[in-house]
Amino acid sequence: MVTTDLKERSVSTFFAYEVDNRFAPLWAPFGLRPSKDGVTLTDDGLFVATFGFSRLQTPLDNIDGAHITRDYRWWTAIGARQSFVDDGLTFGTNRRAGVCVHFRQKVRASPPGRRHSALTVTVADLDGLVRALLADSRSG
Repeated sequence: MVTTDLKERSVSTFFAYEVDNRFAPLWAPFGLRPSKDGVTLTDDGLFVATFGFSRLQTPLDNIDGAHITRDYRWWTAIGARQSFVDDGLTFGTNRRAGVCVHFRQKVRASPPGRRHSALTVTVADLDGLVRALLADSRSG
């Protein structure tokens, strides 16, 4: 979905999360707002992912690739969480599928924590987000 912010006269592309309400009690403590949180690609070249109290932002030219991943274990997919295996971060609202976004240089999320080389986001338009990110990485 393309949105226009008249205050700043900018055009952004917003990708909402695909939420599975059965898991709402697990992601609710993170402050998730399903109608407002998701991934935004701004016209001034930023990738911004929000998940309630958590936020990760980086320039689009820091994105090294993106691909769809599927069929997560629910306990590793729901909420805002760091991987126990690597330095990846997840903003997860369902266990079905998401987009894993890889960064050239590691990015710190807020609230402050360690730096991450990847972020998985469970957006509704998986293919659209991947296309947008790959198109931007080819044009930059």
